[in-house]
Amino acid sequence: MEKLFTVASSPHAHQKQNVQSIMRDVVIALIPAFLVGTYLFGLKALWTTLLCVLSCVAFEAIWQKFTHQKVTITDLSAVVTGMLLAFNLPADIPIYVPIVGSFVAIILAKQMFGGIGQNFINPALAARAFLLAAYPTAMTNFQKPERFMGSAPVTNWDATSAASAVDTLSGATPLVAFKLGDSSYMPSLMDAFLGNIGGCLGEVCALALLLGGLYLIYRKVISWHIPVCYLGTLFIVTMLFSGHGLYESFTSLFLGGAMLGAFFMATDYTTTPMTHKGQILFAVMAGIIAGVIRIFGGYPEGVSYSILLMNLAVPLIDKFMKPVRFGGGKA
Repeated sequence: MEKLFTVASSPHAHQKQNVQSIMRDVVIALIPAFLVGTYLFGLKALWTTLLCVLSCVAFEAIWQKFTHQKVTITDLSAVVTGMLLAFNLPADIPIYVPIVGSFVAIILAKQMFGGIGQNFINPALAARAFLLAAYPTAMTNFQKPERFMGSAPVTNWDATSAASAVDTLSGATPLVAFKLGDSSYMPSLMDAFLGNIGGCLGEVCALALLLGGLYLIYRKVISWHIPVCYLGTLFIVTMLFSGHGLYESFTSLFLGGAMLGAFFMATDYTTTPMTHKGQILFAVMAGIIAGVIRIFGGYPEGVSYSILLMNLAVPLIDKFMKPVRFGGGKA
């Protein structure tokens, strides 16, 4: 009997990874920061995270049902968006803010453009930017941790005294102090690394975020190009133009959303370039923008806006960073 062959359309080579497995790895990578945030800020951090996740999942399911699409909440992409949104919020945020943010992230920034793979900006960052404009007081009301990771308690950062020279400044108070050049209000490197500072519930502990980022690199969910180039560029810009020394400039990498943005926001597949060269250009430009906003802008944190602005430039980067076709000669 002749041997039968199965004939099928391309692609013929398949990877073990799929959307669900990738998102599952991202959730696992976010767990250390979630646990540390819950430990530092108490149960309110847990409730805020759960509210964001449940709201994002619910909005995605409702939209897909309403538009007669296949409900894909099991791919965990809405869960990841919810966790990332929560990590960008103060732990004791009013209950309505996460719900509004989830609507903006899932409906306005994702589903209205076609769903996963079709959005042109990061949904969680789009929601953060909207919430900062809509609820600036609630979004910049950072509390010091209830518990501490080290033996010494965290300094009680006072935003009023730290920013008395510039009344319009608001945000994570260590960044305000850094922006104003007041080293007396700067946390130590260890406090910034462990999370003994005020800030959003998921971005304060650089150690937990670094462990999660390294896990994603190990699992080959992301590559090193964007995180390393982004943080390296931000450090160089800060070192050259902030007026601070090496120690303060390096410490600033652990303040605000730099680590969260570098490993989890700037590496989003849909909103970053396809080639490694494009990713390096994307990360360098985003790092420059973040540094300029941090040093010269009216707002002490520039990570979110730097990534969002470069999201818009991704189609242009991909256009000029296309690899040479096989047998196609020069680019």
